[in-house]
Amino acid sequence: MSIWKRKPLAQLLAEAADSEKGLKRTLTAWSLIALGIGAIIGAGLFVRTAMAASQNAGPSVTIAFIVAAIGCALAGLCYAELSSSIPISGSAYTYTYATMGEFLAWIIGWDLILEYAVGAATVGIAWSEYLNNLLINVLHVSPIPYSLSHSPFQTDAITGEHGMINIPALFIVGIISLLLIKGIQESAFVNGIIVVVKVVIVVLIIIVGWNFINPANHTPYIPASSIFTDEHGIDHKFGGFWGIIGAAGTVFFAFIGFDAVSTAAQETINPKRNMPIGILGSLAVCTVLYILFAHVLTGVATVEDFRTGGKEASVSFAITKYMIGYSWLGQLVTIAILAGFSSVILVMLLGQSRVFYAMGKDGLLPKAFSDLHSKYKTPYKANIAILIIVGLFAAFIPGDIVGDMTSIGTLFAFSLVCVSVIILRKKEPDMVREFKTPFVPLVPILGVITCVLMMAGLGWTNWLRLFAWMAIGVIIYFAYGKKNSVLNNPKE
Repeated sequence: MSIWKRKPLAQLLAEAADSEKGLKRTLTAWSLIALGIGAIIGAGLFVRTAMAASQNAGPSVTIAFIVAAIGCALAGLCYAELSSSIPISGSAYTYTYATMGEFLAWIIGWDLILEYAVGAATVGIAWSEYLNNLLINVLHVSPIPYSLSHSPFQTDAITGEHGMINIPALFIVGIISLLLIKGIQESAFVNGIIVVVKVVIVVLIIIVGWNFINPANHTPYIPASSIFTDEHGIDHKFGGFWGIIGAAGTVFFAFIGFDAVSTAAQETINPKRNMPIGILGSLAVCTVLYILFAHVLTGVATVEDFRTGGKEASVSFAITKYMIGYSWLGQLVTIAILAGFSSVILVMLLGQSRVFYAMGKDGLLPKAFSDLHSKYKTPYKANIAILIIVGLFAAFIPGDIVGDMTSIGTLFAFSLVCVSVIILRKKEPDMVREFKTPFVPLVPILGVITCVLMMAGLGWTNWLRLFAWMAIGVIIYFAYGKKNSVLNNPKE
């Protein structure tokens, strides 16, 4: 029994070919692009853009988006090669199993739980907050009571009322989990509608806002290096090279999710063609929208606006203050954010259930997670388990305890995917590759360097949390996974 034993490539490809017993192949290239956009364009765009501009880069946040996009594109090229060559559920977990062995595969699988499950719960909590915002500011009705929309660990600073349970967060996680159990095709259809809504609103903000850009707000485009201290007393490197790098680590959160497209490889029609299109296509669309959006937002409002009056509602604030006559657009932003949250939760729960499905088949998690519904052909037990885990977190835990952990966990996964491409090229040079990452090993190496650089920009506290999370994962692997591994414990 070796913890470094690799899953044979022939076995993986045989599993991919055995589609009759497995997941239904229903997703097209357009479905995958929509899934990618659904995961990528969320609140990150509306919240993180202003945060990065105020704390790190000023108007040059557009350059930070380009840096983050380059890191994602380099990793995306590697994802595209692996997902088209090994069209199996599990994403980075599966690729690591084939290239670096079982132990590192478990580590990355555990890391993906941090990205998808914890991320989905956090977004669910934020969805609850914005639902109340919609009820009050758009529909002008009474909000959901504080006690029923906050965790027991939260208290209203004004009224002193204690939270009991976050029902809206539990509700959205439950509804989306049931949708995923019903089927991937139905989930993709709903996601497609949501994507159209929020992309239209983003494009509207870009087109309308372009006429309100004040050139003075873009001067100087790259501010001189200095230190900005926020209201919590935390220092941020503002302006110059490190200001842009710090902003790139912040806005990277807005790109999280495109990798979840690769978890649906086993449910994709002609994955060798459609997976690269889905991954790289969604990245390309979102990068263009992000850069234009950031350029407009920093041109309409000042950095000082984002530091004071704007905060989390910075986009609505900028529209209300500077874009006279377009207050209705500010209300649409709330709808776009709610829609964005919904599709992000959908794709994160989809990604997590497919990772659970793959790990269940391999015996590293209970085998029940790999059971498919007799009618819908979805891993319904994995979906139910995730509903319970994510639902409990969303209902009873405050949303701010995760911070940038999701970002650092994702960057770690990206780094291992880049390394996997190099190893697989060496170990399996004759493998059929419908899509090839260009300039190997240069592109994967640059991908690792860019991701590690952005991880460095997230600070030592997040590194500490990442190591603590991984330490828990190592204990679980040796207590359960290693003993039940199908690969390490073959049937006689």
